[in-house]
Amino acid sequence: MANRQYAPSYLPPVPHGQVSEVSDSETHSRNLLGPTFFDLYDLRAEGGTAQPLPPDFIAPGNSPFIIASDEEFTASVKIKFNNSPLTKLLLCLGTTIKVTFSFEGIGANATEVDLVATETTEKDKLEYTIKWTGTPDFAELTAGFYEIAAIAEIGPAKHPCAQFIFGYGYVAKALLQVYKAFS
Repeated sequence: MANRQYAPSYLPPVPHGQVSEVSDSETHSRNLLGPTFFDLYDLRAEGGTAQPLPPDFIAPGNSPFIIASDEEFTASVKIKFNNSPLTKLLLCLGTTIKVTFSFEGIGANATEVDLVATETTEKDKLEYTIKWTGTPDFAELTAGFYEIAAIAEIGPAKHPCAQFIFGYGYVAKALLQVYKAFS
């Protein structure tokens, strides 16, 4: 039911508490294109080694979360957009998804590094996996233990009429340990 504040001041009040904006048979949409939102989830940082099957134990040579400084690893996060007309329009415009993977070193020798990955949205694609791939040496991650967060920035789009940031997201608590590679 519409609020009285929307009724033009030149119309008399409607009897019996009914509120009307212009006439008794009108319909107005206050949400023409629907809401737009996304979920940011499944933050990971891991090397290429698979975890051993139980009852084996994890050692540096066989853990995806304990990697050598010259070993390639991937930091990734998933993002899923809702399926509304407005969301589909924004994604169709070629919106930039920028994710900053923040590595916060725990301990005196571990560094703090931000690694950035971007992707451009596509028509009718609502789910994305954003990845940064490289080595700790390339990323300047020293030996140590790291807690990782991902900060997503959605926007702007390639279209000249959509040069805005549409939203931000944050997810944290992935863990990774780096050790100095043996020569």
